[in-house]
Amino acid sequence: MTDTYRGSGFDFSNALRNNHLESKGVRLPKATSTGTTIVGCLFKDGIVLGADTRATEGPIVADKNCEKIHYISESIRCCGAGTAADTEFTTALISSNIEMHALSTGRKPRVVTAMTMLKQMLFRYQGHIGAALVLGGVDATGPQLFTVHPHGSTDKLPYVTMGSGSLAAMAVFESTWRKDLEVGYRAVP
Repeated sequence: MTDTYRGSGFDFSNALRNNHLESKGVRLPKATSTGTTIVGCLFKDGIVLGADTRATEGPIVADKNCEKIHYISESIRCCGAGTAADTEFTTALISSNIEMHALSTGRKPRVVTAMTMLKQMLFRYQGHIGAALVLGGVDATGPQLFTVHPHGSTDKLPYVTMGSGSLAAMAVFESTWRKDLEVGYRAVP
């Protein structure tokens, strides 16, 4: 089993054990996966955002093809975890406000402007809007990546995860992400 263990990142050595137990007739418990995982990371030339597509209600999959990456502007997107209606409405409202801001200033919107609008709105509602967000985009200052928590706090980091699967996703980033990643880099064999 030691040859299966690779050090950092995910360890699949228990898969061999589970296959062996199953071949001996032992019934293994079924894993129930619920919740959302959203991620983002910077690379040399831009940004990558990702989200799963399942919407759940506890252990029940309510929608297998749910859009969780929302349009904010031409070069800004936002991933949402939490209450689907809250993330959808919040991002639609900020998208509208960003468009109004761009029209009134005559300039392309900056990612930090969208982040500020999001954090002020969520802070106003003191966490009663269930929207955990990963905001990213490219503007005149370069690629930008932020997390916005439901109570309005924000972080600016080179890689971020949010949602119920965030710990597993963060383990992958912490073990494989490096500065100035290039397109085509393969972190996990």
